[in-house]
Amino acid sequence: MDSLSRSYDFCREIAKSRARNFYYSFIVLPPERRRAMCAVYAFMRHCDDIVDEEAGEADKKTRLNAWRETLDDAYGGTPADGGGLLPAFRDTVRRFDIPRAYFDAIIDGAEMDLTVTRYATFEDLYRYCYRVASAVGLVCIHIFGFQGREARQYAESCGIAFQLTNILRDVREDAEMGRIYLPREDLEVFGYSEEDIRHGVYNDAFRRLMVFQVERARSYYDEALPLLPLVQPSSRACLAAMIGIYRACLEEIPRRQYDVYSRRVSLSAWKKLAITARALIRKRV
Repeated sequence: MDSLSRSYDFCREIAKSRARNFYYSFIVLPPERRRAMCAVYAFMRHCDDIVDEEAGEADKKTRLNAWRETLDDAYGGTPADGGGLLPAFRDTVRRFDIPRAYFDAIIDGAEMDLTVTRYATFEDLYRYCYRVASAVGLVCIHIFGFQGREARQYAESCGIAFQLTNILRDVREDAEMGRIYLPREDLEVFGYSEEDIRHGVYNDAFRRLMVFQVERARSYYDEALPLLPLVQPSSRACLAAMIGIYRACLEEIPRRQYDVYSRRVSLSAWKKLAITARALIRKRV
């Protein structure tokens, strides 16, 4: 087995073990596109791991800057590290002509988590969501194959919807790490404080706040729907599965009466597989 094949296998194992939601959708892609998705996921997973590791802020910034330098290698010469994920990542970005700017945005978003722990307005939060999620969506559609300039805007909306879902699902966990993503302007409107979040106060004010946030996320899922017919037919089941799994996570929140404090919102493996299977069946019909 050559070094490139080993690198793709390495990325597949990372995606299989770490991409709890995404990997179920990867499996319905054609092999070449599936390998590419695993490669870019491994790159982005490493960004998140740097931010979440036990280290000082300065050390994390140094490591993110070093990781950004790997883009110079991937888009320029031979990667300095011939092993791990880099050969597969380099092959993927060249094979699918993925703009470097998207990966720079993803690293910028990861760096925001080192210094920004509060968001005054939704406009501020949107900027963060674009970097950590919409840029990912834009990477994905290059791997999927797409037509029409409008596909980029729909992919951006899809990323916003996914990240808002993550934020609403992880309110308690993020607060434990000192991060509150819900915009301060929204907290003020609904009379719910940061202290309430830190203490996990579940009351009428919180439910009203969450109703508003869930409706906002739904609106971005709706905006993203026209993307499906714009990607290549062989990729549509994957995209439909991604949207289905994340939207099902979002809908689990109102099903639990908006209580995201008592236990983490998640879907069973069987439910994710069922959503993926439905997406594949619809694609073939």
